[in-house]
Amino acid sequence: MSSHVLTQLQAHRARHASPSVDRPAAPPLLVGVQGPQGSGKTYLTSILRDTLQAPPHNLSVTVLSLDDLYLPHDGLVAVAQAYPDNGLLKGRGQPGTHDIPLGTEVLTKLKRINESPADGPGVELPSFDKSLFDGEGDRAPDGTVVRPPVDVVLFEGWCVGFYPISPEEVERRWTRPLPGLEEGFLEKRGYHMEDVLDINERLKGYISWWDLFDTFIQIKPPDNHPYDFIYRWRLQQEHYMKERNGGRGMADEQVEKFVDRYIPGYVFFGDGVTSGYEETPGKRRLPPWSGHALRIVIGENRELLRGEPF
Repeated sequence: MSSHVLTQLQAHRARHASPSVDRPAAPPLLVGVQGPQGSGKTYLTSILRDTLQAPPHNLSVTVLSLDDLYLPHDGLVAVAQAYPDNGLLKGRGQPGTHDIPLGTEVLTKLKRINESPADGPGVELPSFDKSLFDGEGDRAPDGTVVRPPVDVVLFEGWCVGFYPISPEEVERRWTRPLPGLEEGFLEKRGYHMEDVLDINERLKGYISWWDLFDTFIQIKPPDNHPYDFIYRWRLQQEHYMKERNGGRGMADEQVEKFVDRYIPGYVFFGDGVTSGYEETPGKRRLPPWSGHALRIVIGENRELLRGEPF
């Protein structure tokens, strides 16, 4: 991961090099990092940050999580109440439960942070505490202020880089078997195709975020276990959090239901990381990171199986 980022940073700086002394410093390299719940993306991102900040690289690295852009608790409750028939919106997780204006503001400011003076106000990053309200979570009262210069921004999250698909493709995928999951999984969990179509529409608001990315890293399970490993990983993650905070968080059955809400995201939108989306009928738009991204495939115990460019 560090080798990939360093290579991309070198190319990024070369693109923004200028003989003019009046030109602002190069913007930070904005790296999207996507991986399912419990896969270790937050842990790996923190290790990547520490590696890049340490000698001999000595880079200034900022980390922002998609989770930190969730609506506050009352906003999440309001969304669930406004759409009571859509089970995918009952709690945080799916597109539609994030603060789009806030995310746009923060990411845009981070992209331009090196144009600001070092003694300026900087960029305030929000924070979300998942342990509050019995695991439903709420926005923390105090964020972190980042000041220039910044070399690299790592933006990690479970659906980072997911793109909407056509309604016809939603219908086609709705009827196909899901590897590793019981037949009729979505219906048995109380979800409807209309729920997915709603999320599909909301996902369009995230495209402007993805447009800001310079490169990408994806962490994923192997193709023969696309979903079942996620439940085990996320349960382990919750247990670890509760061990450290005095037991605050979700019970095991809550974790299972929580992950249930995410599975449709992988089924319907996950391949957008590679294939992008259909901008207009018959015209596909590839992601901005296409051709200079890294995929890391991990096994059941999060062991590295392979790394591959895409």
